[in-house]
Amino acid sequence: MLADLQDLNIDGWTLKVRQPAGDGPHQVILLIHGWTGDEHSMWVFAPRLPKNALLIAPRAPYPSNHPQIAGYSWVQERADGFSSLDMFAPAVAGFESLLAKLPGHFPQADFARFGMAGFSQGSAFSVAYAVQNAARVERLAMLAGFLPEASQAALPALSGLPVFIAHGTQDQTVPLARAQAAREQLAGAGAEVRYCESEVGHKLGANCVAELAVFFA
Repeated sequence: MLADLQDLNIDGWTLKVRQPAGDGPHQVILLIHGWTGDEHSMWVFAPRLPKNALLIAPRAPYPSNHPQIAGYSWVQERADGFSSLDMFAPAVAGFESLLAKLPGHFPQADFARFGMAGFSQGSAFSVAYAVQNAARVERLAMLAGFLPEASQAALPALSGLPVFIAHGTQDQTVPLARAQAAREQLAGAGAEVRYCESEVGHKLGANCVAELAVFFA
């Protein structure tokens, strides 16, 4: 699978890309890794995503600062608990600059609206991006993730947005209660929420991977 991918550097961002065959305009799905991950981390989900979609996995802009694990982060200084909406703001601003350049590199893709699939911290970053750019996000998948702290007032911006939440009941990294709270808060703000649980830890079970495929089909 990884042999089919292309490595790019655009405007200082490192990306791994799967370009679809055939003429466009192609659907775009952005794969947003979690804390200590990188542009390689999200490709386990690629076989379940549409074959005619342009898949782009960016490397987060900051080092993870984990004492034992290398990798990258969507916040400069990770909070002891769960990062706030404001902490993602610098990465969101940089990401907007990257997105402005992508149509010039992928003219067969439709960047007017796109999907986002974020894992763990990557799902929180995806929410942080979406509340500021709701008109551009076509659908959003939160995989083993959480809502950024202090995001409640911003969530009405996501009214009508299709959101898929998948979580493990045994997750010790992001407690299941975080996913259940996200489901209630997003639905209360008007998002169209699909929810899936698996008897697994900080990952997706097979049933939720299958539902992810349906969500993006």
